[in-house]
This record gives sequence, C-alpha cells and structure tokens, in this order.
Amino acid sequence: MNLILASSSPRRQELLRQVHIPFTIRKPEVDESQITVTDPAEKVKQLAMLKGRDVPIQDKDEVILSADTVVSLQQNIFEKPTAKQAAFKMIEAMSGHKHEVYTGVMLRSSDQEIVFVESTTVEFWPLTEEEIISYVETDEPYDKAGGYGIQSVGAMFVKGIIGDYYNVVGLPISRVVRELSKFEIFPR
Repeated sequence: MNLILASSSPRRQELLRQVHIPFTIRKPEVDESQITVTDPAEKVKQLAMLKGRDVPIQDKDEVILSADTVVSLQQNIFEKPTAKQAAFKMIEAMSGHKHEVYTGVMLRSSDQEIVFVESTTVEFWPLTEEEIISYVETDEPYDKAGGYGIQSVGAMFVKGIIGDYYNVVGLPISRVVRELSKFEIFPR
C-alpha cells in the first residue's frame, strides 16, 4: 500500500519521515470556510474529511491521509493568525491558562475509511507583554494553529502538557501509525 499525504504541512511530513513511513504528497484544493461548525473537535473532523475526500484515490493500493489542527481556549477556536495583532491576542489570551489542541485525521482507501480526533491539553506560563511582542515579531506564529509552535521557539511558553505532544505539532503520529497498520502500511 502507498500512503498519500493530503497536506503540504512541513511538520506532518517531518513526523511521517521520523517514523520511517514513506509517502507522496497530493495537496487538496478546498475552501475551508465552508466548514462553519464552532465545536473545535467537530470542526477538525469535518476539515480532515473535506481535505481527504478532495484528493482522489488513483490506484487501489493508495491510502489518503488528511488532517487538520486547531487550538481552542474555552471553546473559542484559534486557527492560524494572519497578522501580528491577531497573533498577539491569541498568545495573550492563552497566557497563564490551559487550552486544547485538536487534530482531526482521516485515513481513506478504496474500501475503508477511518476518522478520529485527538485532543491534547497545553498550559502556558503567565507571559509578559514583552515576551509576547518579541515572539510575534518572529515569523513563527503565522503558519501555526494558535499562533505558536511547541516544537520551536513557542516551547518557551509551555508550562505543561497532558496528552500527545506530537498532536500539538500537528499529527498524533503514534495513533496514526497504529491506524495505518489496518491498511497494511508500516514503518520501514
């Protein structure tokens, strides 16, 4: 079986390489704004399914992997900030609080489909205005849900984590590997 990653996320690619699962990239072309649900777990599930169904299965030996990640603070969804002010407000709101990171995953072959959502709780230290300003001046916040990368500079904000670290990076890789085994895809 051949894995097709329906994503251009460098972090998802890196995680699959880390566990030695070969893949090919086929980027979906979807309008994410058509998913209007406000429940974060349901939103990432629907987005993963939208992306996964947009990428056609071209061969009976293909398995499509799609995913979507959002950050949620008190049921308010934080996606990727588009400007410094938005990134500042997100980080400021999470300062000193716990928030949830949800990733929806869809695995699809010509005869099987598995969809699941993974949730991880992250707690931030109380942050100063200077710390937040310094961070949003970097390029890091703008391609990450919630405006921070736990695997890079944003790690300095994290006081604690409950759940799958890799889910916060963008793909709950240990669960993905276990689910891929149902499609006869294994690390090499």
